[in-house]
Amino acid sequence: MNKADKFRFAIDRGGTFTDIYAEIPGKPEVMVLKLLSEDPRNYPDAPREGIRRIISQATGQNLSVEELPTENIEWIRMGTTVATNALLERQGARCALLVTRGFRDILKIGNQDRPHLFDLEIKKPELLYEKVIEVNERLRLLRTDEEIQGVSVVQGITGERLAVLEKPDLKLLAEQLLKLKEKGINSLAVVFMHAYAWPEHELIVGRLAREMGFGQVSLSSQIMPMVKMVPRGDTAMVDAYLTPHIRTYLESFRRGFKENLEHCNLQFMRSDGGLTPADDFTGSRAILSGPAGGVVGYAMTTGTYSQDQPVIGFDMGGTSTDVSRYGGEYELVHESETAGVRIQAPQLHIKTVAAGGGSRLFYLNGMFKVGPESAGAQPGPVCYRKNGYLAITDANLVLGRLQPDNFPHIFGPDEDQPLDLEASRHAFADLANEINTDLVRQGRQPMTIEEVAYGFIQVANEVMVRPIREISVLRGYDIKEHILATFGGAGPQHAVAIARALGIKKIFIHRHAGILSAYGMGL
Repeated sequence: MNKADKFRFAIDRGGTFTDIYAEIPGKPEVMVLKLLSEDPRNYPDAPREGIRRIISQATGQNLSVEELPTENIEWIRMGTTVATNALLERQGARCALLVTRGFRDILKIGNQDRPHLFDLEIKKPELLYEKVIEVNERLRLLRTDEEIQGVSVVQGITGERLAVLEKPDLKLLAEQLLKLKEKGINSLAVVFMHAYAWPEHELIVGRLAREMGFGQVSLSSQIMPMVKMVPRGDTAMVDAYLTPHIRTYLESFRRGFKENLEHCNLQFMRSDGGLTPADDFTGSRAILSGPAGGVVGYAMTTGTYSQDQPVIGFDMGGTSTDVSRYGGEYELVHESETAGVRIQAPQLHIKTVAAGGGSRLFYLNGMFKVGPESAGAQPGPVCYRKNGYLAITDANLVLGRLQPDNFPHIFGPDEDQPLDLEASRHAFADLANEINTDLVRQGRQPMTIEEVAYGFIQVANEVMVRPIREISVLRGYDIKEHILATFGGAGPQHAVAIARALGIKKIFIHRHAGILSAYGMGL
C-alpha cells in the first residue's frame, strides 16, 4: 500500500510503448497503463499523457492536457530510450571537438578495431562532431628525478609532476569559437591530452565557452577522468552529443506541468541501474536507461523464488530485445559500444538485438528475414490500424498467441479499438502468395499463412537465443542451471521456445511482466 498521500509514478518510455506503474495514495491497489510512445494525433507526450489519465481516473477529475497539477505527486521515476534512439538515428546536437594541437584525428582513428576483418567494403560509423579546433596547449609528464628550467611545473591530481609547455591562447580560441557559434554549433567536447592529471586547461577553456553562450560544454576530465585519451574523448563526445537532446526532451516534458515540476522529485534511471536527479541526467549515462530498470525489476523479484539459482533476463519489447544475467549481484561493464560509438562508463551488462514485436518481416532471396528495421509505434505493425508494416506482432496475432480482446484497446482514431486480426491475415496472405510462387517453382509444397507466420517466429527466436548464449555459455556458465525471467510486452509469447532451445527448465513470468522495467524503477 502507498501510505503517502501523493501519487508515485515509475515510467519506462520505450521505442514502441510507454509503460506506467503508479501507486495510488492511501489505496492498496496500483494502476498500470500502456500507451504508444508516439501517437501525435492523440497526445504530444506519452509519459505526461499517462500521468494525466491515471490521476484523472483515480480522482474522478478530467484534467487538462496542459499544466497538470503537481501538488499531489510525490515522485516521478523514468527510464527512456531518448538518448539511445538519438544515437542510433544520429539525431543528437550539432557538436565540435576541441582537442590538443596535433591530435585532431584522434577520435576518427579510434583504437583501430576491425569488427569485420575480411570485409571488402568498410563502412565507418558517422562521426558525432562536425568541426575540430586544435588548441595550442601542451603539458609534459616529468620523470621523478627530472628538473626543467624556464617553464612552470605543476603537480597533477595523480601526484605526478607536469611541465606546462604551452597554455591555451584564449584570445585566438575566442575567435575560433565565435565562428562555430555563427555556424549554429552550440555543443562542445573538450579533450586535452593530460587533462586526466591536470584539468586546469580544460577548465579554463570550458569557462570561456560557457561565457560565450555555448549551451553544452563537456570536459573529458569531468566526464571520465582516465589516462587513455581515446575512450575519454569518445565518452566526452557522446556526452556533448546527447545531453542537449535529453535537455530538450526534459524541458518539453516539464512544460506540461504546473511550475515545470519545480517542486516535484523527478529522477531518471542511469545505465548502471541507479537513479539520478533529472538535472544530473547526462548523455554518457543514459544509453541503457530503460533496460536497466528491467534488470533491477527481475533481480529484486525473481530472487524470492529462485533459491539462489542464477537468472537470465529476457526482455522482449516492441523495438528490440535485451538480455542480461543476474547471479546474486549486478554485472557491470565499463566499456561498451553502441551504434559504432565507444563509451567508457559503468553500465549494466546488457546485450541488445534488433528483434522485438515490431521487427519487420521480409522474404528476400528465398529466405525469411526478421528486422533489424522496426515498425515502431508510428505506424507500427499492420494490426495497429495505421497502415503499418508486417511484423512479429502480426505473426503472433495470426497464430493466436495474442488475443485481441485481452490486449489494450488503444488503436484506431479514437484509441478504443482492438488489434486488427483481419488486416494481419490479409497481409500474411499476400506474403504467402509471394512465397508459394517460389516454392511451387521449386517443386515444393506451398505453405499456409500460419506456417509462414510460424517460420518468421522461428527466425526471430534464433536471433534472440544468440545473445543469451553470449552472456552465459561463452563466459563459462552452464545455461541449463539458470531460470529464464521473461518480461517485456512480447517476451512471454516466446518464452517457452527460447527456454526449450537453451535447455532451461524453469521460466519466471512476473505478474507485471509487461511493464517490469517501469516496475523495477519504482522498487
